[in-house]
Amino acid sequence: MSDLIIVESPSKAKTLKNYLGKGYDVIASKGHVRDLPAARLSVDIQHDFAPKYAVVKGKEKLVRELQDAVRKSDKVYLATDPDREGEAISWHLATLLGLDLNEANRVTFNEITKTGVKNGMAAPRKVDLDLVNAQQARRILDRLVGYKLSPFVSQKIRRGLSAGRVQSVAVRMICDREEEIRAFEPQEYWTIEGKFAEGRRVINAQFHGDETGKIELSNEAEADAVLRRMEPYSFFVNSVKKGTKKINPLPPFITSTMQQEGAKKLGLRTERTMQIAQQLYEGIELGKRGSVGLITYMRTDSMRVSDEARHAAAALIGAMYGKEYVPDKPNFYKSRANAQDGHEAIRPSDVNLTPDAIRSFLTAEQYKLYDLIWKRFIASQMTAGLQSTVKLEVRGCKPEDPAHYVVFFANGHSMRFDGCTRVYDLGEGKDALLPTDLKANDPLKTRDITKMQHFTQPPARYSEQSLIKALEENGVGRPSTYATIISTIVKREYVQRKNKQLVPTELGEAISRLLKETFPKIVNTKFTAQMETGLDRVGEGEEDYVQLLHAFYDDFEQTLKKVKDDMKDVKIQLQEDQTDIPCEKCGRMMVVKVGRFGKFLACPGYPACKNTKPYIMDTSATCPKCGAKVIEKRSKRGYKFYGCEKWPECDFVTWDKPTGETCPKCGKSLFKGKGGTVSCLNEGCGYTRKGKGKKAD
Repeated sequence: MSDLIIVESPSKAKTLKNYLGKGYDVIASKGHVRDLPAARLSVDIQHDFAPKYAVVKGKEKLVRELQDAVRKSDKVYLATDPDREGEAISWHLATLLGLDLNEANRVTFNEITKTGVKNGMAAPRKVDLDLVNAQQARRILDRLVGYKLSPFVSQKIRRGLSAGRVQSVAVRMICDREEEIRAFEPQEYWTIEGKFAEGRRVINAQFHGDETGKIELSNEAEADAVLRRMEPYSFFVNSVKKGTKKINPLPPFITSTMQQEGAKKLGLRTERTMQIAQQLYEGIELGKRGSVGLITYMRTDSMRVSDEARHAAAALIGAMYGKEYVPDKPNFYKSRANAQDGHEAIRPSDVNLTPDAIRSFLTAEQYKLYDLIWKRFIASQMTAGLQSTVKLEVRGCKPEDPAHYVVFFANGHSMRFDGCTRVYDLGEGKDALLPTDLKANDPLKTRDITKMQHFTQPPARYSEQSLIKALEENGVGRPSTYATIISTIVKREYVQRKNKQLVPTELGEAISRLLKETFPKIVNTKFTAQMETGLDRVGEGEEDYVQLLHAFYDDFEQTLKKVKDDMKDVKIQLQEDQTDIPCEKCGRMMVVKVGRFGKFLACPGYPACKNTKPYIMDTSATCPKCGAKVIEKRSKRGYKFYGCEKWPECDFVTWDKPTGETCPKCGKSLFKGKGGTVSCLNEGCGYTRKGKGKKAD
């Protein structure tokens, strides 16, 4: 018999086997094995919100296999991910498998390396019921809000809508920003730029003001008045201030900053960043080394770094870049006040596995993200960069009247020592050089003085990067949930991605307005942040989770009852649901409805007129058989497929999705199958290719 270790993912199981050797059997639960069934509320409100869990559908066979493996093992260790969700999965496994919760059978790995696994196995503990209760409380809260609020929203706006405790706050933030943009009134302002010469060297300087102080130019007349005043002026250097600017390294990544930089530097969506990070944490096959976990756990908001990792980084920095890049004292970073300090910051498990050394084993995306994480961590342990700075004050006046003058400023900088910026780009930009040998009273020739009109700009729409930052700053949700929040509100069509910006749809704005008017607490950032603090207190054993649920739900239930009564006869009609398609039975313009299997057209005269018809989604493709349009359809079970608009006269149908391209051989439309293969479905053509532009035959 051997010891059994249960983890969540098969890839993690494979990496663990690489380090544990004989005497251990490792099995994956493949995520949650038990949860609240989706078909019903599954929470007994009358009995202190007791959850009614059930085995996840489709995992019955896996549970039997786990139970059989437990019977055949000497000892069982629960090695799910080291966070609240992982703790809850361990608790569910222990309950299903009949394990003793008083036994030290829970192990965690901050990194899946030989050292990390050895340290984890050497320190088994009991399942932390406080963390489990924090996860349960979050799950129950979200279920209560979703199951109670979603039917109300669907009834008032459109069938099939959902509302969520955190997702609705995110939608509100995006909608509020859109309202700010619409309400914004641009303000005109002007600037003046001067070009001054000293020999062949040209200095670009910005107008600042005069002897009275700074001057704001709000219109062209004011700018012209300044220009006229300067016409007889001579210009000279009034002062030269030289200095040094320290460019401190950024701290190593936490979940939110990794997501933000993944979007900013790599163009990755938040969800994709987390998927790739999970792969790097669980293990990558590195040839003869076998499966190796490349980074520490990627769900963390702590900036703590182990002494061992810090020393390893210092040794590598000294060897690769020189001793001058190693700080005299190690760099430490302070986590934010409410950070969970259970795990280190995100860093490479082994700094000596440089990105280029293992590039051949990684996909392009894995390499880019690992390279970003590795460089960010190494730079965080390096000396600060140093910039030489120069600030010139240029004055203009009449020689006979030096008491009345105008002021221009010019700023320049150059890198004196690159330090941490040698490894990680901090966005300092190129050197902006200014003459450093100029002295006070040196005369300058006026090359050109130009006025420029500007207008103030509205606040920018949120991008994934800026929304994550705003959610974190407001204490809404947790970094581990941001990817799910964003993907959910986009999938639900409450928000659209346009040019990397998150733009609310009419539907999203309608839901946000409805919830702001009826359930202001639910979509209030401060209230949501307070709930997160309460959940943290539950996880730390400082608050009872049942009391927290009562404090929320008792007020929520009363509000819901009142709102339902007040809005009994209210129905919100969206402009996007209206069409110009007349009902052939009564002449009214039909509207778009959402049913069990997607959208359909219905007469707004219901119940007097019950006419309905399919909602046809046009595609850019043409039928390879007859040349008519290919339209999107739905099967009886709601699955999407594509077919000829002239059906049944033309019988062309396919599961493959139109790509919008035409076949290079015959000119017909191309379609993409589930495996990613792009094909021409014109009989007799045979063109196909794999991936992006790679021709198969």
